[in-house]
Amino acid sequence: MRILLVEDERSLQDAIALNLRLEGYDVVTTGNGREALDLYRSQHFDLLLLDIMLPDMDGFGICEQIRLDDSKVPIIFLTAKDTPLDRVQGLKIGADDYINKPFNLEELLLRIKNLLKRTNPQMEAALQSFSFGDYWVDFNNYKAKTITGEIGLTKKETMLLKLLIDRRNDVVSRQDILQTVWGYDVFPSTRTIDNFILSFRKYFEENPKVPKYFKSVRGVGYKFEFVE
Repeated sequence: MRILLVEDERSLQDAIALNLRLEGYDVVTTGNGREALDLYRSQHFDLLLLDIMLPDMDGFGICEQIRLDDSKVPIIFLTAKDTPLDRVQGLKIGADDYINKPFNLEELLLRIKNLLKRTNPQMEAALQSFSFGDYWVDFNNYKAKTITGEIGLTKKETMLLKLLIDRRNDVVSRQDILQTVWGYDVFPSTRTIDNFILSFRKYFEENPKVPKYFKSVRGVGYKFEFVE
């Protein structure tokens, strides 16, 4: 899960980011309001942590801009502005939670975890394996049953399969695939994704030229199509 942390107090930013990474989150940080908006618009995030008092644009303004485009991404305010009026304003413009500074890091981590569980139900029961047609994928052990029998999968193959299967019947953009599987700061050629999809079609499609499961959406990305 990817978190955008917007906090201009460097020592606090470092402490929060370290603890989030220790919990297994992928964290992107900034202390600038306008840069935060640019990051949000160019990358995929599962949750935002926003300070209110920031250079260039305050957290309220960032939240309002984001809510014009996205009503679902969870937003938590972290702020020293602790009056009832500030809290009401933050919640009114679309924040999901409002935490006053100073705060307990363990409490913050629990609130993040609980909010992500509510907004991403798949976190409650992450897929260990998945079956479709005559095939299956074991995500924990990097194995799959394919047209030619049981094979081992690479880590990247497993990650990409899990991403597509988790979002089955929805189009996953090339940008989301690159950010989720390869990381936001190390992008391979988009041709690499094409080659992975071609491999999946060889593994799981009776006719790779007319795929039943792994479909391309021209100019956007790919979709794993499956109706249970």
